[in-house]
Amino acid sequence: MENNTELEPKHGLQKSLKLIFVYTVATGSIFTFVSYWDSVFYGYCGPGTFLAFALMTLAILPTALVYSELSSLFHTSGGELIYNTVGLNKHFGFLSSWMIMAAWISVPPAVVMGIATYLNTMFQLNLSPMQIMAIGVVMLILVFAMSLQEVTFLVKAQATFLFLNITTTIITGLLLLFSGHWHIANFGNVFQTTLDSIGGIPGWVIGMALLITPYFGFETVPQMVEEGDFPITDTKKAICGSVLTCGAIYTFFFFCLGGINDFSGFKALLDTTAENGFLSIFTLQTEFGWTLWPLIWGLISILLGMTASVLGFWMSTVRMLYSMGEKNFLPKVFTKVNKHQQPILPNVFLLGISLTFIILMNSGDFFKDFFNLMSFGCACAYALTMISAVRIRTHHAKWYQGNQNVVKGGNVLRILAMFIMIAIAFFCTLGQGRGSWISFGIYLGIGVMIWLWMVVVRWKDTKVSIETPDGMQEF
Repeated sequence: MENNTELEPKHGLQKSLKLIFVYTVATGSIFTFVSYWDSVFYGYCGPGTFLAFALMTLAILPTALVYSELSSLFHTSGGELIYNTVGLNKHFGFLSSWMIMAAWISVPPAVVMGIATYLNTMFQLNLSPMQIMAIGVVMLILVFAMSLQEVTFLVKAQATFLFLNITTTIITGLLLLFSGHWHIANFGNVFQTTLDSIGGIPGWVIGMALLITPYFGFETVPQMVEEGDFPITDTKKAICGSVLTCGAIYTFFFFCLGGINDFSGFKALLDTTAENGFLSIFTLQTEFGWTLWPLIWGLISILLGMTASVLGFWMSTVRMLYSMGEKNFLPKVFTKVNKHQQPILPNVFLLGISLTFIILMNSGDFFKDFFNLMSFGCACAYALTMISAVRIRTHHAKWYQGNQNVVKGGNVLRILAMFIMIAIAFFCTLGQGRGSWISFGIYLGIGVMIWLWMVVVRWKDTKVSIETPDGMQEF
């Protein structure tokens, strides 16, 4: 009888994560696209890409500070699901979580296809689209298998990949800076861009707004708090630390890259690399004639760095789905876990969606469609969360007593963060193509069907339950 009990899946997530690993999950989620989507980044912001990253870091910080405040109030996974349910209502809780998952769910299929494209391009394999897709499918299945293991195994693997990615990226930046090819005159007009102005808004500003995509990932921290064995107030170190770390490295790297060539020279490379990425790798090969280091850096930055990102967003999506099941936003079956205390159905569900997305990757504009889609969905979820933060602070002031993560300036900073996110979301709509809106509409449509089922069927008999500083509450 005892043996049978041991084989039965246990409920609940394992409380075993140290702060450093939660930090690396967030940092690894953010710091991923430097050597892959560099073509997109430079195309959007040109020589001033380094400045755009510096400004975006400052723009994101208010939101990160508010997330640090909120994450220290609630001790279970769920993030946006919890904040917007408590701050607004369960309908906005569902909407915001569905919006943020639009960003997270986009990452695994897009990244594994990016890795497969890199292998095909760098090694001149001349693979067919179906063969590239097959590589992506195999990689997703491997990530799925890894995600069912102990969470400590996952975070340690991600931390290793992240460290190697950061180290080789900094080395590459220094090599560019001291190569003898770097000249400050190459920056010229830092506001050059390949984007057109829309409605009087400069293309460079629109491009900077789209750079929110490399920053979403710090919000994965609230998904891990239930498994953390550190004081809840330390989440601020992981959230703000990840933003500042990645912002500093992105700014440094693109400052080093921007001085290698003028805009017209890079534009010529962009015309051949924009679809597949790898601008900086091709620069090292064509401008310097290097072969070995671009290969080493590419293998580490793309294979390991991007895999670290996949793991971070995969874990976060699984935990959000688990939380939705636990709090009655989805059926209870989403809370079943295996012997390693990893949610089973959320992992299967995410694998199914990721495989479906890969099959649908036949559009020539898919690369930018997904990039813009992630930016818009993420900015909208952030904006909603800032509104909820204002309402929570207003209606539950006693929750903040003694909380060292309370933001300075009261609601002023929360409202500032809200307007910044609304502005970024608006700018992202200017960069959205028809394909992006179609993709986004289909995704929202699926969410609406699930939400209607919950409203009409499930919530008629049972309510949403969330643990707050005042104990369990129903909504």
